[in-house]
Amino acid sequence: MGAPLTSVALVARTLSLLYNKPLIGVNHCVGHIEMGRQITGAQNPVVLYVSGGNTQVIAYSQQCYRIFGETLDIAVGNCLDRFARVIGLSNDPAPGYNIEQEAKKGKRLLPLPYTTKGMDVSLSGILTSVEAYTQDKRFRSNGVLRDGDGEDIITPQDLCFSLQETVYSMLVEITERAMAHIGSKEVLIVGGVGCNERLQEMMGIMAQERGGKIYATDERFCIDNGIMIAQAGLLSYRMGLETPLTKSSCVQRFRTDEVHVAWRA
Repeated sequence: MGAPLTSVALVARTLSLLYNKPLIGVNHCVGHIEMGRQITGAQNPVVLYVSGGNTQVIAYSQQCYRIFGETLDIAVGNCLDRFARVIGLSNDPAPGYNIEQEAKKGKRLLPLPYTTKGMDVSLSGILTSVEAYTQDKRFRSNGVLRDGDGEDIITPQDLCFSLQETVYSMLVEITERAMAHIGSKEVLIVGGVGCNERLQEMMGIMAQERGGKIYATDERFCIDNGIMIAQAGLLSYRMGLETPLTKSSCVQRFRTDEVHVAWRA
């Protein structure tokens, strides 16, 4: 992603100078959050930001989106995408979507590492473990029984189901902890993985049991899009925030909690 971002940043600087227009940098995660709030009407939710590159539990406080918990290694979307490649799922329309569809056909919940550490999660171990099942003598890559097979076989659908159930349970747990900590009854799911209907269902059950509500969108707004960047940029512009050319470089580790959220009280 480095080369495309650098190229687009150069074009943005050029247009700013050429037409004498203000340049406004936008944090990617903040773009997702503000789009989610705009579309769903959520007021002050705990945010679960889940995508190919990020897994964070966030809540707003004192003009800052503060990170309460996050992945200690790989992001949830990365975990799903990598496993999709292992079992040969297509990238069309997206690996995570195809895992979701296969998981609906799964019948066995296989044991996988459940690693929450306080408000954080670790996903590299569960990825290693679910990949190991594909080398098990009980694994049938096409899901078809062989002569002499008993009931103790493992299919790709079982692995997709087990992976989803375990990972999403971990995410629900740390999100609930953040809700309890700040006293919120709202959950907003953003990011590409937020399209997953099973994740939304599990989060909705937890929120309902707490007397709360879940806010989520479909793929039109969950996945990366230009409108979310424009929305966050407009909020900054209205507050008079601009990015000097000398500070307009792309920073991969530009964290969510480094942004001054001036448009919220």
